[in-house]
Amino acid sequence: MTTKAPYDFKWQTEQFADIRILRYYVDGFEKLEYNQKCMIWYLYQAALSGRDIVYDQNYKYNLLIRNVLELVYTHIDHNSHAEEAIRFYQYLKQFWFSNGIHHHYSTEKLSPSFSQKWFEVVLHSIPESQLPDFNSLSKKELIDFLSDQLFNPNVSPKRVEQADGTDLVAGSSCNFYENLTQQEVVDFYQSKINPDPLRPVSWGLNSKLIKENGQIKEVVYKADGRYGKAIRKIVIQLEKAKQYADNDLQKEIITKLITFYESGDLAIFDAYSIDWVKDTDSMVDFVNGFIEVYGDPLGYHGTWQSVVSIRDVESSNRFSQISALAAWFEKHSPIEEKHKRQDAAGVSYKVINTVVEAGDNAPSSPIGVNLPNADWIRSEFGSKSVSLGNIEEAYEMASKTNGSLEAFFLPDQQKRIKAFGALASKLHTGLHEVIGHGSGQLMAGVGTPKETLQSYSNTIEEARADLVALYFIADPKLIEAGLIDDPETAKAAYDSFMVGGLIRQLVRVEPGKVLEESHMRNRQLIASWVFEKGLEQDIVEKVQLDSKTYLRINDYQALRHLFGILLNEVQRIKSEGDYAAARELVENYGVKIDPLLHQEVLARWKSLGIAPFAGFIQPQLELKRQDGKIVDVSISYPDDFAAQMLYYSRNYSFLPLIND
Repeated sequence: MTTKAPYDFKWQTEQFADIRILRYYVDGFEKLEYNQKCMIWYLYQAALSGRDIVYDQNYKYNLLIRNVLELVYTHIDHNSHAEEAIRFYQYLKQFWFSNGIHHHYSTEKLSPSFSQKWFEVVLHSIPESQLPDFNSLSKKELIDFLSDQLFNPNVSPKRVEQADGTDLVAGSSCNFYENLTQQEVVDFYQSKINPDPLRPVSWGLNSKLIKENGQIKEVVYKADGRYGKAIRKIVIQLEKAKQYADNDLQKEIITKLITFYESGDLAIFDAYSIDWVKDTDSMVDFVNGFIEVYGDPLGYHGTWQSVVSIRDVESSNRFSQISALAAWFEKHSPIEEKHKRQDAAGVSYKVINTVVEAGDNAPSSPIGVNLPNADWIRSEFGSKSVSLGNIEEAYEMASKTNGSLEAFFLPDQQKRIKAFGALASKLHTGLHEVIGHGSGQLMAGVGTPKETLQSYSNTIEEARADLVALYFIADPKLIEAGLIDDPETAKAAYDSFMVGGLIRQLVRVEPGKVLEESHMRNRQLIASWVFEKGLEQDIVEKVQLDSKTYLRINDYQALRHLFGILLNEVQRIKSEGDYAAARELVENYGVKIDPLLHQEVLARWKSLGIAPFAGFIQPQLELKRQDGKIVDVSISYPDDFAAQMLYYSRNYSFLPLIND
């Protein structure tokens, strides 16, 4: 691809553990109008003001632990190359990257490679007056508690438990529940009465569920409630941003978001979401709130996140046909007629350049977003889909010469992906977000997916969106619409998806583990199912070359037909709320890993020396004033991950270390 970043722009800054740290370039920022820059400045402040919320949501003691880890960082000799100090630096960066003590992807607790004895010795050397006051513990008791948190494998081993047959709430360490079982949570939310059953409230999205003295209650996130100190800071910045809004609709959107933050009323959040969907003209856009539910094993509670962005006009115009054809895609979908949306209007698609991400979106970032998540809003009012163009660009630019393509793809696949892979990836993202998440409907009387499909709802939803993208990316309509000019683009998409789902993504999993993350389960579920069906008909096969396993697709059109069959079934499962079928599909195809293949894949990847995960240092904005008046906002691109994390902790830590 052709990048607009300076020729010497450094895309990757460092690598540690299983992580690469990247940077992204914000093309077009300098050309923005004065009001747009001012608005972005305050939205940027609002984004960073909520950063600590996700730490606390991920685990009750994360903010306390971060405070102590950063204290240790300031007390050890930074000029020392002692092995223990180097290992501590690595762990601290892993902690920052994961927004807590649990791995950002596997959700298993990070394992320190520095010794417990070294850690305790350093803590004992720090004056007691500098250590945080926690539950009136003595210095020794505090050190013992912290050591247990970091080094005891039996203390909070998983942030999100997804193993079938276990109590997912009791087994998860995320901070959405306290003293509750899975059945108690399910019963509590099923007892909620929706004022309008056709427009169900997203119960639990902005709250924590607690049982005290035998009574279950919700603690709501709002300006005078839980996380209030951070939320009030967000509100202050949103009020300032509103003064520079692009139009009256955007002012109303911000007003409703502020009202939601002040009241905690989810009906107001729905009203805000409806208006947000309608705003397709503003150059500056943002997401700020409790949005995605992947961090909750039952899919009720939203983790806090923010994205501030500007529209990439050129790329948006180029791919606008995707949203324009939404009704055509729905009409020609291979799903049953009764499961199709009757009106697929209101689906918008844009490519954006991200300016800053925070909370659950950072440092690890998605490449596409489709919101709002409420199915009834999507059905009645549509949805807004975006591709994070400069994030996708950074991933691509940083991976151009790392050798992974040659390591996992056959020669003809390599050639095809080099020629068409970038476009195929962008089209897949657009189709996934716009058409995939925006298609289909629930049958009358069927509850929301988190109620009917429970812990499998996220995987089923992602599988549905991917299958829509895979089915339509090979449709001749894309050539007719001018989105592609060569059918090899679809073949490149199929090569990438099948190899990724069956082989390449296994590099992200430790030996002996199963798949638990929803997106990984989704990709393997699809690839494994169509491989099993396609193997019988010689549509697809595994081949051995030099004792290495590769995947070969023999009939791309037949493979597309299989994607369509599976899409029909996955949509049926969601539309009809078929929990048993969802469980069978996910557990049979999306969870288990072939241990021999896994061992081989890990060895192949290790030889490349590439970390399997990547995330970002955020651009930094600076306000320029003259005679007390804002005259400009400048952007720069820091290249020190640790320095940025420490800067954020110094300037944007508004929550207590323990949020009871």
